[in-house]
Amino acid sequence: MSNAFLDTVKNRRSLYAISKENILSDEKLEALIGEAILHTPSAFNSQSARVVLLLNEHHDKLWNMTEETLRKIVPAENFEPTAQKMAAFRSGYGTVLFYEDQSVIQGLQEQFPLYKDNFPLWSNHSSGMLQFVVWTALEAEGYGASLQHYNPLIDERVAQEWNVPSNWKLIAQLPFGKPTAPAGEKTFQPLEERLKVYK
Repeated sequence: MSNAFLDTVKNRRSLYAISKENILSDEKLEALIGEAILHTPSAFNSQSARVVLLLNEHHDKLWNMTEETLRKIVPAENFEPTAQKMAAFRSGYGTVLFYEDQSVIQGLQEQFPLYKDNFPLWSNHSSGMLQFVVWTALEAEGYGASLQHYNPLIDERVAQEWNVPSNWKLIAQLPFGKPTAPAGEKTFQPLEERLKVYK
């Protein structure tokens, strides 16, 4: 089976060994992520996704702030692996911050009370799709990335530093850069245990 889209999906992996060497211009990165935001589906066409793209020194600042925050929580004698993780993320070129606008979700809950409990769940579905689209689009351009979740520990500091509206909820962080080492081998559970087909 030959399918360029699925080939890109297969190649998308969690890559932690990344460098600051750029592949696309900042303008092309912005355009790529903008296209992903515009064309990723959302429940009721809510378009609740919000993104902050941090490049260059802003990217470094994010991971410095995250490291400072974690130093207050992780015991000093156990901090070295965390410090190495932060250094790996910081070694990349940029970070995509994924948000969901809670005011959009609340508006839908008021407009469609029958589905009130589902809108936060559907919001997370939409965000997950956007994360995947951006991650895979970056892979297609030659970048490596890994998805991180240091929220809510860093939410307040990030919001203050980059003027993030209070109704935006941080969902995930995607540090990316040019790969400097391949991903490790990936194992799979038996497909027959995960896929049922009735003909």
